[in-house]
Amino acid sequence: MTEQLRVVIADDQALLRSTFRLLVESVADMTVVGEAGTGEQVVDIASRLEPDIVLMDVRMPGMDGLEATRRISADPALESVRIIILTTFDLDEYVYAALRAGASGFLLKDSPPGDLLAAIRVVASGEALLAPTVTRRLIAEFARQSEPVAPLARDLDRVTGREREVLVLIARGMTNPEIASHLHLSIATVKTHVGRLLQKLAAHDRSQLVIIAYETGLVSVGRRSN
Repeated sequence: MTEQLRVVIADDQALLRSTFRLLVESVADMTVVGEAGTGEQVVDIASRLEPDIVLMDVRMPGMDGLEATRRISADPALESVRIIILTTFDLDEYVYAALRAGASGFLLKDSPPGDLLAAIRVVASGEALLAPTVTRRLIAEFARQSEPVAPLARDLDRVTGREREVLVLIARGMTNPEIASHLHLSIATVKTHVGRLLQKLAAHDRSQLVIIAYETGLVSVGRRSN
């Protein structure tokens, strides 16, 4: 039997938690191992159970989902835990901060059921759920800020020229197949480059690569790659 993905659901609305639980447990390869209604609870549950995925609401009483995401992502013992932010609005102002805090992506709460299940599998596999629409919001956030954010502790000294090209295209919101087509490479080669970027830049996943590309100045708002 295939090992099940272990999921924790964090949302302050019991009805939504129950709905997500029913959906997750409707498939054979997933199981819900815990529920939380506050940020404090989800941090505690994640620390004790070390789930594969946390479905995290942002707006919760007390410690919100943003701070809970930050604490889970900062704990070396929870390095394998991946967080998907659940949002109500497509233009949620917390998307940028959540990704920077260590979330692996985000999903609208009213997304089709199949999209939620697919998102869990994608993120659990080590990819990031970062659609081009999310990337555009990240770009807009950089453009909006009047002062630079404190940069992530990364530099590009060890990144090769080809890896920089791949990083630029990731920051533009391209998928691996799109990058492969653009650079005339195989998908396997692109995956290798992405893996090396994650390792060299100590990035949690693809979403942090996007942020690194902007915060190191490799990509600038308003400047397009060729």
